[in-house]
Amino acid sequence: MKTTTLFFLSLTALATQAHASSPDAWAAYDKAVLTSCTKASGLKDAKPVGTAAQFDDRVGYTALLLQGQYPQKHMKGQQGTELCLYNKQSKTAYVTEWDSIRPAAKKP
Repeated sequence: MKTTTLFFLSLTALATQAHASSPDAWAAYDKAVLTSCTKASGLKDAKPVGTAAQFDDRVGYTALLLQGQYPQKHMKGQQGTELCLYNKQSKTAYVTEWDSIRPAAKKP
């Protein structure tokens, strides 16, 4: 009887513990996302806009908005925006142009 009670108390204690990541683990993850997204980006001097959006683990992605300059000569250093989706499982970044997120400049 004592063994089963002790067993169930142990299980209950284990089940109620939160398995939160440490701040160091989050910092390392954020750095991996930024590095991977920056490498995948086609923008020159790509920098994050704000912080990454952490989706639920069931989704499996983290989103990061990047801004930088288009490297093509014909773009003449124009500012560009890209959305990066980082796959948590494969640790792969995918980017797409997302200039439409910025409001268009008003013409006089």
